[in-house]
Amino acid sequence: MTTFTVAAANAASFVLAQNPGETPVGPDFGKASPIGLLLLVVLAIVVLFIGWSFHRRFSRFKRRQAFAEARGIDPFDEKAIDEAMEKAGLKDQRKKNAF
Repeated sequence: MTTFTVAAANAASFVLAQNPGETPVGPDFGKASPIGLLLLVVLAIVVLFIGWSFHRRFSRFKRRQAFAEARGIDPFDEKAIDEAMEKAGLKDQRKKNAF
């Protein structure tokens, strides 16, 4: 073994063998910060928004599917469904967005 390898092995064993630093003790040990609460609230809002968006998309899909099946149109032919819904006066006026 080279001197460098022995020195590296000794340094690694020294680092691993050290006692851990002082652990927090007292009344503040284990308490979460306000950032944790903020993170939970933000995540809850994101989950609710995603659920709401999915519900809108799914409802729109079911409405269009029922319309297409009632008129014998292929449910996956968006252009034909859009034209037929526009003729029937049922065109969805809400703008489509990414969600």
